Amino acid sequence: MARRDHYRVYVVELSQAVLAERRFRKANPGYVAGKPCLYVGMTGIDPDVRFDKHKAGIQSNRFVQDYGLRLLPEHSALYGAMGYDDACALEVELAIDFREAGCGVWQA
Repeated sequence: MARRDHYRVYVVELSQAVLAERRFRKANPGYVAGKPCLYVGMTGIDPDVRFDKHKAGIQSNRFVQDYGLRLLPEHSALYGAMGYDDACALEVELAIDFREAGCGVWQA
């Protein structure tokens, strides 16, 4: 039997140094100086473990590995565990919301 409702969306604060990356700047034309830079992802494991894997270079996003500062559970804890499709949709929605607020966002 397949496990259900075990996916979580998570948000990582990235160092402002990520703004030196052309790809990151290009993905965030509406970035407002001084706003946070963030990575929004989803995982089927504990977000803390997933962040540690990013930092260790295990199935990692390069921006999180190189510029990830900390997990921001306050941005995702309200949602709890959900099914895969819901997590995919929420990941995109959060990234859009953060971008519309002027944040720099990378979403895989």
